[in-house]
Amino acid sequence: MTRGVVAVTGGASGIGLAIARAAAGAGYRVAVADRDRVALEAAREALPKEALFSQLDVTDEARVEGWIAEVSDAATLVGLVTAAGIAADVHVLETSADQFRRILDVNVTGTFLCAKAAARRMRETGGGSIVTIASVSGVRGSKGRAAYGSSKAAVINLTQVLAVDLAADGIRANAVCPGPVETPLVARVHTPETRAHWLAHVPQRRYARPEEMAGAVLFLLDPAQSGFVTGAALPVDGGFAGAGLTAIGR
Repeated sequence: MTRGVVAVTGGASGIGLAIARAAAGAGYRVAVADRDRVALEAAREALPKEALFSQLDVTDEARVEGWIAEVSDAATLVGLVTAAGIAADVHVLETSADQFRRILDVNVTGTFLCAKAAARRMRETGGGSIVTIASVSGVRGSKGRAAYGSSKAAVINLTQVLAVDLAADGIRANAVCPGPVETPLVARVHTPETRAHWLAHVPQRRYARPEEMAGAVLFLLDPAQSGFVTGAALPVDGGFAGAGLTAIGR
């Protein structure tokens, strides 16, 4: 018997796929949504046959609501993970208004639409857990992150509002804030110079594996482990967000 269904946006690659695999391994049925049809087909090989797959633009409100309805009709919706997102590493003076709006639309509006649709269903079935994927770039100012950092800071605050507004309905909301992670998105955005800069400032001196994000998400999904945790923003970042001066030359 499954533990209900966990819906994962951006679930066909990177952090989202790692979370979907971990959730399936923990006994949840998983529903994966992603814009990339090719990645969705590849993800079918990595997930159990009972997993659900949908092509989805998280900024399309009607399609988001339809997807959540489809997922909820298949099994009780107990969790939502909003891993869909886009990024850019562009100096603030070179960031266009269109780029800024697009990143906020996907990362913030997309998270909002998915969380709202999922919460409506969860409220009908006794509650659930919403886990947003934010970033340490939303916690601290980082170079080139005018749009991306602003969007992830907004995701953190949105998550706190969700926690407050939905607590009476038995719904918890928490954010995971990754540091640098070896994903296809990061491979596109991080230049060799950017990578060296991260490695110099992350106390553990490495990038994370996507699977290392999944453990934190599973903890926040499971009411037996985190039932009194809501409104939290959990850094999973090798010590970056909390670090001061680190040892010179190490």
